[in-house]
Amino acid sequence: MKKESDLKRLMGWAGRHKYLTYASWALSALSALIALLPFVYIWRIINEVIRAAPDFSSAQNLTQYGWSAVGFAVLSVLIYIAGLMCSHIAAFRVATNIRIEAMRHIVELPLGVAEGFGSGRLRKIVNESSAATETYLAHQLPDKAGAIATPLGLLVLLLVFDWRLGLLSLVPVVLGFIIMMFMTGKNMQQKMKEYQDALDDMSNEAVEYVRGIPVVKTFGQTVFSFKKFKDSIERYRVWVIAYTKQLRTPMIFYTAAINGVFVFLTAGALAFTRGGVNGEFLVDLIFYIIITPVISITLTKIMFQSENAMIVRDALQRIDSVLDLEPLPNSKAPAFARDSSVALKNVTFSYDGKTDVIKGVSMFVPAGNTVALVGPSGGGKTTLANLIARFFDVKSGSVLIGGADVRDIPKNELMNNISFVFQNSRLIKASVLENVRLARPTASEEEVENALHAAQCADIIEKLPQGIHTVIGENGVYLSGGEQQRIAIARAVLKDAPVIVLDEATAFADPDNETKVQAAFSNLSKGKTVIMIAHRLSTVVNADRIYVVQDGGIVQSGTFEELKAVKGLFADMWKNYQTSVEWKVAGGNHHA
Repeated sequence: MKKESDLKRLMGWAGRHKYLTYASWALSALSALIALLPFVYIWRIINEVIRAAPDFSSAQNLTQYGWSAVGFAVLSVLIYIAGLMCSHIAAFRVATNIRIEAMRHIVELPLGVAEGFGSGRLRKIVNESSAATETYLAHQLPDKAGAIATPLGLLVLLLVFDWRLGLLSLVPVVLGFIIMMFMTGKNMQQKMKEYQDALDDMSNEAVEYVRGIPVVKTFGQTVFSFKKFKDSIERYRVWVIAYTKQLRTPMIFYTAAINGVFVFLTAGALAFTRGGVNGEFLVDLIFYIIITPVISITLTKIMFQSENAMIVRDALQRIDSVLDLEPLPNSKAPAFARDSSVALKNVTFSYDGKTDVIKGVSMFVPAGNTVALVGPSGGGKTTLANLIARFFDVKSGSVLIGGADVRDIPKNELMNNISFVFQNSRLIKASVLENVRLARPTASEEEVENALHAAQCADIIEKLPQGIHTVIGENGVYLSGGEQQRIAIARAVLKDAPVIVLDEATAFADPDNETKVQAAFSNLSKGKTVIMIAHRLSTVVNADRIYVVQDGGIVQSGTFEELKAVKGLFADMWKNYQTSVEWKVAGGNHHA
């Protein structure tokens, strides 16, 4: 099947506005042709002045020619502006539709897949790739139409006045095109991809670095602590310098060729006037001297448009890298949860399709029970939680909520059944009210305030200048990690889902915030099925059941007392945890 051209795809996103794009090309081409007419009138002025000399009073048409030149110049500008208005309307529509389609598709993707892209890279693809198409359609394509029309008009003018001088004027054009083809071939396309890859990599690492600045400040580290960010900058620097050096020589020859038209005209003029100079030839020569700079400008436009076409092709490929990702399939036989029980039946999962990170795990959580997943880092605890929320689909086995396979539960229904509180919950730049309302947009202010109260957020709201209407991230209003976590818990309280997954939710809370977070969890968990992932073993003491996860499997399960009483991984972890707590207490007393 023949692949659609980039332009045809862009016109598909333009919809009915594509006709405005076509109109912009026609208007731009017309503007370019009319822009050549002032040169004709300037030539007429010069011709009349030379023929009238020395009696300049006989030059009667100078004013008429002058105003005609000005009139056509103004008319050219007005038509060009009309063309740009048409192209901008269509370009904005295309960029908007690309962003809408990309964001709709991202929403349909498994959350884990979207996270795997990296927030910096994903943002750059959606925003900057669509912006590249906007610039291409709004400016570069109309200019390309004008750049094509200009040489055609010039060709007529160059050959009409003196075909010999006209042909000489075209020699730099041929040389320029040859050099341009060398610079903008397949090698250039590959280089453009490498350039965008380097930019994407640096953008993504920059976002991660900015997020880690609090750690840098806390421990007095430098940028070199973020080796990946530094390396991405270094790779970009090396690539840009090498590429610039590679293009330096052909660019010198290209610039010399397109600006060397006067060399050819001068040589031709000397050759053609060996037998003497007549006034008509002199006037024609002056005309060519005036108009040939348009050739270099036009060629430069064409060269940059070739480069811009490559940028757009690369931008569309990056958009496709998102659009080609497969969303989770919807079941043809929808099922609904009978209760809030959670079951995993012989679940196996792999991120890359090769290495299994979850290996035949089975577990059952009765409705209303609280279970804890503990174990060494990298053992698979978070992956299990992600599978329950269907951030990914299992490789084999099944995950059931209320007896229904999560793959058969409609997406909106599944999301209504599960609340997820991450260890690094993020708030958007909006008011506290709007942040909490993300869980249930139809909630009243009173319901939001009740949720905030249940999540132990009263002290946060009291210190904010506009209470729940205060915009977070504006005018110096920022919240600590523990405070953000409590706002995120308020979201979960407002959502009131029957199943709650807590992923290391107290990992970064200070002691004061941890107490309040734990109290918020108590309010959140009443009557709910809770699956808790925890490193701080003190938080799992009261769990109905504890599952010890190691190397993608469950190696132990039981109540806290049962697991503590038998030799095994949990007993060792508990012993180490107690030792660390004693060490902290002793260290604190010693410091005091």
